[in-house]
Amino acid sequence: MENHDDGNRVCARDEERTGEGCRWGRRGTGIHGVPVLVFPTELVFYSNQHSTQRRVLTLYNPCNFPLHFKILGTAPSLYSVVEAVGSVRARSCVDIVIRQMDVSQRHWGRRNCFRVDVWGAEGQQGSREVLTELREGSERERGQENPQLRARTALALPSSTSPTFYNHPRAESTIQFLMYVVMGLVCVTVLMLPLHSEPSAMVPSHAHVTVMQKLVCSYVLGLLTVMFLH
Repeated sequence: MENHDDGNRVCARDEERTGEGCRWGRRGTGIHGVPVLVFPTELVFYSNQHSTQRRVLTLYNPCNFPLHFKILGTAPSLYSVVEAVGSVRARSCVDIVIRQMDVSQRHWGRRNCFRVDVWGAEGQQGSREVLTELREGSERERGQENPQLRARTALALPSSTSPTFYNHPRAESTIQFLMYVVMGLVCVTVLMLPLHSEPSAMVPSHAHVTVMQKLVCSYVLGLLTVMFLH
């Protein structure tokens, strides 16, 4: 949260100078830069703790104009990013859900990196890198380790290598989620309707369904339930 306050102080100083709010030039260029304030700055996942395999990255916008953002990563096949591309309103923030998709042993100790690119409508740009690591065991077990050992295994990318970032395929959007909900409601409705062989004074005959239709809806509803639980 200290970064958020620093960004606001910088914005306030710039507003006093220019009156435009959160616009200042990068040294040696004519492009206006924007601060990229994210929390946390490191994401740690644990192989034996399911709750830690889903992390929330919060992107703050301290400026008085909206910003667009895009999440890039060095290992897009290992992570699922919900809303990897989007926007954040002025003086607001947005939560980005990142899931570790593969917790197999071959990825233990592997360090990766996300890059958060932001830009404004008038050419303002900025970027920030967020380090990630998948660790063996659970958060409680690692918390009981020697502090010196944890310091030696702190997140860090090799300084001799320059990471290559890739686009993340867009995960389920809100529209897709609503579509799944509607499909589930339709299936439940069909299952509640009477069969053709069952007389009903409340439901017209053309709304009666067959056994096969109910079986299909039951199957689809089961798939949706598994997907939601996952």
